[in-house]
Amino acid sequence: MKMNFPSRYEAALTLFEVAVVIAILMVLALLLLAALGNGKRKTSRIGCNNNLKQVGLAYRIWEGDNGDLNPMGVSIKNGGSMELVQMGDAVSTFQVMSNELSTPKILVCCGDEPGQGDTSRTFATNFNALSNSNVSYLVGVDVTNEINPQLILSGDSNFEIGGKPVKAGLLSLWKNDPVAWQPPRHGANGNLGFADGNVQSTTTSGLRAHLVQTGLATIRLAIP
Repeated sequence: MKMNFPSRYEAALTLFEVAVVIAILMVLALLLLAALGNGKRKTSRIGCNNNLKQVGLAYRIWEGDNGDLNPMGVSIKNGGSMELVQMGDAVSTFQVMSNELSTPKILVCCGDEPGQGDTSRTFATNFNALSNSNVSYLVGVDVTNEINPQLILSGDSNFEIGGKPVKAGLLSLWKNDPVAWQPPRHGANGNLGFADGNVQSTTTSGLRAHLVQTGLATIRLAIP
């Protein structure tokens, strides 16, 4: 019985076919990496959102014990952070609320942890050791109570204005400033916590809209 074997030409892939296979594999790899990156950013935003909800709850508990005032509305001689936060010191406010926050770990955004970029921050071992390098979130300097629920109480601090990252300290934002979220923390998005305890994930356009909705010409923020 005569057996028919495939010719050398029929058994092997041509160079063109090899190139097509390689191209397909590269496209699939890129799609997979993109999907993983998007999933990681989404998880980071959710984790950050949860952190800010806990921070917002800490504010509510603290003000409940202090005449309905936030630490920013109480002098340091009475256990608040008023004078320090007005100089751009965000850390002092979180130290004042150490009992309500329970752990300094919630002050580091999931997208800002070690290995996540040039702006990575580390967890403080305790509130006494807390510094700017252990805090990802801003403090709304003039949010002394809940009278204006649209005021920004807390949120991601990775702002840039005109393409330049903002520096740590007191930031005075005009409502028409070209402010934007600076990557890589959450890509083109960021989270904001408001005076009423609400937390929202926003785009850059959403961030600018919130600045206008406050009704204030200038908003002061303490940036860690």
